[in-house]
Amino acid sequence: MTDFRNKYSVLQDFFGHSQFRNGQEQIIDSILAGRDCLGVMPTGAGKSMCYQIPALMFDGITIVVSPLISLMKDQVNSLIQSGVRAAYLNSSLTAAQYEMAISNAARGMYKIIYVAPERLMTGSFLSLASSVKISMLAVDEAHCVSQWGQDFRPSYMKIPEFLGKLPYRPIVSAFTATATAEVKADIIKMLELRDPFTITTGFDRKNLYFGVSHPHDKYSETVRIVEKYKDNCGIIYCSTRKNVESACEKLCADGYNASRYHAGLSDEERRKNQDDFIFDRVQVMVATNAFGMGIDKSNVSYVIHYNMPKNIESYYQEAGRAGRDGNEAKCILLYSGQDVATNKFLIN
Repeated sequence: MTDFRNKYSVLQDFFGHSQFRNGQEQIIDSILAGRDCLGVMPTGAGKSMCYQIPALMFDGITIVVSPLISLMKDQVNSLIQSGVRAAYLNSSLTAAQYEMAISNAARGMYKIIYVAPERLMTGSFLSLASSVKISMLAVDEAHCVSQWGQDFRPSYMKIPEFLGKLPYRPIVSAFTATATAEVKADIIKMLELRDPFTITTGFDRKNLYFGVSHPHDKYSETVRIVEKYKDNCGIIYCSTRKNVESACEKLCADGYNASRYHAGLSDEERRKNQDDFIFDRVQVMVATNAFGMGIDKSNVSYVIHYNMPKNIESYYQEAGRAGRDGNEAKCILLYSGQDVATNKFLIN
């Protein structure tokens, strides 16, 4: 039987780990002591456990604000498989499903509820939040609150207003993978964190190899890498939809099990292609940067950048989807002078 007073028991029984990763224990201890916190931890460092473990140890419910439908779905499914009562509230639910989830939450059926920021200020959610005990509000992808962050979401600005409507203020924790000093200051200010424990665990992931290649023929070099890892999964990032279509078509024609993802596809096709990749039905995902944020897939053995990304933060976030299982993985950027010209054009 799990000892819910003991963070190590929760870590072992629900998540199958015997020890904490760098930074996790300090954050968990701060939250359990009732302190707000801001954790800046790289992709794959186990940010979600920093709020999930306290959530299981607290009496009340933990609300997790997330901008990503795919992440919510993955995390909730994973929690349920681990024996944790969890749910998500976002636009992917039908009206009947949403009402059922709200009703179940009101009856105390869930320990953790993931919610899209746009849902916080709706009447039904405010009514729920005012009638249950909320122990913590965790803000995932917290850089979205900052004008200086790469994925600014205006609805994140409503979080303090939501907190102000609660009968009492819960602990507030915020997490992001990358944040400059300006973004960190912005997160603390915009979310109105009170004397937060702040930790940046660094960005070095020793299992990732970063390399730049300047090939005469990008596609041939891509095939060489894909062939080398043909029994593994990988992501190929392209800067345009046209490049995604072209590279995916060629790979499929050459007998590789590849799929595509970009904003020009229907919601249904994007969802199907994403699920096919997550559940290993396809091994290679060719995509624009629209793919990957919040994708919790551990066995990505390589990330190829077919084109140069727009900035170093984007590059690190995209490349960081490799090796989340801790195994060695390759991150290769295929350089071409034409990419510089394309990026300058887009900037102008």
